[in-house]
Amino acid sequence: MTSPIYLALDLPQLDAAVALASRVKGHVGGIKLGLEFFCAHGHHGVHEIARLGLPLFLDLKLHDIPNTVAGAMQAIRVLEPAIVTVHATGGRAMMEDARAAAGEHCKVVAVTMLTSLDERDLQRTGIEGTAHDQVLRLAELAHTSGLDGVVCSGQEVAAVHAQWKDGFLVVPGLRLPENTAGDQRRTVTPRQARDAGASVLVIGRPITRAPNPLAAARAIEGTL
Repeated sequence: MTSPIYLALDLPQLDAAVALASRVKGHVGGIKLGLEFFCAHGHHGVHEIARLGLPLFLDLKLHDIPNTVAGAMQAIRVLEPAIVTVHATGGRAMMEDARAAAGEHCKVVAVTMLTSLDERDLQRTGIEGTAHDQVLRLAELAHTSGLDGVVCSGQEVAAVHAQWKDGFLVVPGLRLPENTAGDQRRTVTPRQARDAGASVLVIGRPITRAPNPLAAARAIEGTL
C-alpha cells in the first residue's frame, strides 16, 4: 500500500529540496509543493522534483474569477500533478471551471479553512459560527461543485468524512506529540487524522526540520 504521507517540501534552495526528498522518498507517498516553492522555482523546480518518481501535489490554493482559475489550471496541466488545490471560498462556478480544466488524472481539492486560523479569525472576516460549521459548509459546496475532495484540519476530518463518504480528504497541520505547533492552531497527530478518515497526510516541518529527516520520516510512517 502506498504511504498516505505527502512531504511538504517548501525549501528556498532547489538543490536542498531535491536532496532532502531523495533521502526520504522511500517513506512517503508523494511530494507537496506549495506556493513558496512554486514562486521560487516555477515549472523547472517541479520538473526536477518529478524526477524522483513520486506523485506531485501542487498546493497552489488557486482563488480568482472562474476564467482566470481555469486558465491557471490549464497552464499547469503539463506538469501532470496528482493533486491541485483551489479555495472553496472562490465559489461554485470557480470550482466547476477548475475541475473542468484539470487533467483527467488530477484530483482537484478545495481548501476549506486554513489550519492557521481559528474562530476569532473567522469573526474578524465577518463569518459567524464555529470553524467546524464553516468547514462543513464549504465541504458540501465543494462536493456539489464536482470536486474530488477538500483540505481540512484533523479536527474536522471525521465530520467531513461522515458527510462525504467517498471524498478525497487532505489533512495538513499535523504534529507529533513532541512537536511544537508553530503557526498551526488546529492540529492532531498523523495517526489520529488517518483514523478519522484522511486520505492524504501532509507533513512538513516535523520531517524537514528534524535533525535526521530520514529517521523522522521512518518514525512517522511507523505510527500509521
